[in-house]
Formats: sequence, structure tokens, C-alpha cells
Amino acid sequence: MSIELTTLATGLRVVTETIPGALAVSAGAWVAVGSRDEPAELSGVSHFLEHLLFKGTATRSARGIAEAVDLVGGEMNAFTTKEATAYYVRLPAPHVGVGLEILGDVLTRPSLKDADVESERHVILEELAADEDAPDDRAHVLTFESLFPDHPLGRETAGCPDTVGRVTPDDVRSFFGRWYRPATMVVAVAGPNGHDEMVAAVERSFPFEGDAGQRPERKPPDDAVRPLAVLRRRNEQAHLVLGFRGPDRDDPDRESLDVLNHTLGGGMSSRLFEEVRERRGLAYNVFSAPSSYSDAGTLSVYAGTSASHVQEVLDVIDGELSRMIEHGLSADELNIAVGYLTGSFVLGLEDTGSRMSRIAGHVMARGYVRPVDEQIERYRAVTRDDIIRVAARVLSGPRTLTAVGPVTKKSLQARR
Repeated sequence: MSIELTTLATGLRVVTETIPGALAVSAGAWVAVGSRDEPAELSGVSHFLEHLLFKGTATRSARGIAEAVDLVGGEMNAFTTKEATAYYVRLPAPHVGVGLEILGDVLTRPSLKDADVESERHVILEELAADEDAPDDRAHVLTFESLFPDHPLGRETAGCPDTVGRVTPDDVRSFFGRWYRPATMVVAVAGPNGHDEMVAAVERSFPFEGDAGQRPERKPPDDAVRPLAVLRRRNEQAHLVLGFRGPDRDDPDRESLDVLNHTLGGGMSSRLFEEVRERRGLAYNVFSAPSSYSDAGTLSVYAGTSASHVQEVLDVIDGELSRMIEHGLSADELNIAVGYLTGSFVLGLEDTGSRMSRIAGHVMARGYVRPVDEQIERYRAVTRDDIIRVAARVLSGPRTLTAVGPVTKKSLQARR
């Protein structure tokens, strides 16, 4: 297997991973612009574009795009994050040309018709309404608002009904014209096809004209957080999230936090799962999860429990956090966490879609692809002293508490 990167004359970067014998190929166009790069008044426009690009082009209708992919047994989808928007296809390897042609068509020649903007607006508003009805999702949205107050990282990726309702077709077209340029884009292909063949196909399929554009400039968040956010609702459960600021994507402590997280609440062998669910029966769902961005990161701890158990659950979580800060991990816990992270990383490489996402994300964020062996070694190099250091750095820092459900702010203020 080999990974190669070429920059076209237009400035578009093409990265491929050749996998001899693979039956499927995955191709994606990743744009290094996400919800944090939007002006506040257009919050959600990246997600809006994600919906719209498959609605049609100068030469294909939405149905024509879907039928072309279905005809070869392929799959097509897209997603938006805080720092990127991705469009991708997965199909049998002999039909990679079809996938790249469609990606190039929708990424360079979308129709973006007024009528499509209006019809898709209603779809997105329904999506936002569904998210609002999911109290656990709402708790995590509020957590980001509290961890990054008055900063774009704190905004919901899909925007809010207010901003989505106000976005005009001209707003969408202007945002597309400014940011969907070669400088922000990476095309990645993982499958059996050779690099030179894929570069030529991308060059044909992505006929950019004019200047390459530029990547967005980002302002890092300051250190301020909002300690407490409560949304009172008549749910059966209270949905609780403790939030912490963590290392950014390229911080040397990134892998140490991953190891800490797995032991704390990252799986069925974790301390929180064992103590909160298995031993005490206080929650069905309890976990922790890190996230990282170009200049910031987070660690969140979630539990859903009945109102009568809120204080006990928070006491147990606080106890486990204190134990992590004071004692870190045992040698056995360290070995289990590192074994899980390296093993799951390797298993993820079995799929061409995972490989495509990995190489695209690395080139978009860093300009190169970190070797697999290097990533595995970074996990294996984590020590118990590293865990003590990162626990003190993250878990002893400012934190937020978010609750959605039958709880009051007064009942939680004493924990601040």
C-alpha cells in the first residue's frame, strides 16, 4: 500500500492510497471550511450547502445524480463539522470514474437554485426540530456553548432556526463562491487504482478556473467558560454533561488524553461504566469523549439518569475524576487502553472509506499523512506519568456543567 500526494496547477491537492486487490474504492472532496468559519448571521450556511450540492448541477438533476450512483451500486453522502465539510462516494472499483465525475460536478458546478434553497430550508428546519427533541443532543450543544462562549466553536454546526430562516439564496451562492476553491479543498481516493490514474481523473473532473482562493483565518478561543447551564424540561431523565477544555489536534498530549478517556469512560471496561452503570445501576448510558480542533479541544462526560439520582451520579463522577487526577492509571489500565486504541485504529484501516477519510483529514489539517506506524507508536509511548500530567491539565482546569431535564439551576449551583 502506498500514499501519494500531488498538487495540481490549479492548487487543488489530490491524495491517494493505493490498496492492491481492493474491490471497492472510496473518494471524497473535503473542504477546510465548517461552521466555525461562518459569520454569526449566517450560522449554519455550511450545513445548508452540504444539503444543496446534491440537489443538482448545470447538467444533472438531483434524481440524475442519485440514479448515476445507484446504477453502479454505490453510496453517496456528506457531512459538516466545525472545521470541514466533506462529500464522498463509495462504489465498486471499476466505477471510480463515475464517482469522481459526480463529485467534481457537484463541487464545481452546483445549480444552487432559489427554489432548491427554499425547499431545503424546510428540511433543515425539520432536522433542527428533531435535534431539539433529543435532550441528550441538546445537552451536548449547550456544553459547547458553555465551553466556548461567544466563539464560533460554541455554535451548533447546523445553525439555529433564526439564522437558517434568514439565509438567502444569494448568501449561499456567495459563501460557495468564496470558499469552495482549490486552496481549501482536498480530493482523496482510497482503493486499487494507481495514483497517476486518479490524479488525471481528478484533473478532468474538477475544472477550476481563476485564482485558487485562500483558507479562512481563525481566531482561537480565549480561556473563559460558563460554569453552569440548565434547560428545564419535563423529561423522564436528566441529561448531564461535564465539560472540560482539552488539547488541540496537534498537541503532544493528544494521545495521552485518548488513553485517559478510554479508562475514564470510553468503553465497557471504563471506570464510569463499571461504577455508575454496572455497580450502582444509576444510568443506562454513561460515557466520556474527547474532541479536538486546530486550536482547541474538549473532554466531555455524559450521563442520563432520573432526577432523584442526579446528585449521586455527579458525586460518583466527581470521585472518579479526583481519583484520576490523584492516581492516574494502573499499569493494567494503561495496557488495556493502549491495546484498545491501537487495535481499533488498525481495524478501522480495513475499510476504504476510513482510509480515505484519514488521508483527506491529515492532508487538510497538516499538509501530509502521518504514517500508521507512527500513530501506533504515539499511543504506545504514553506513560503513567503522562496520564498524571494530562489529568491535572484537563480535569483540574475550568469546567462546565450542563443539565437538560427535570432539574433546577438552584439545585446544581452548589457544585460550581
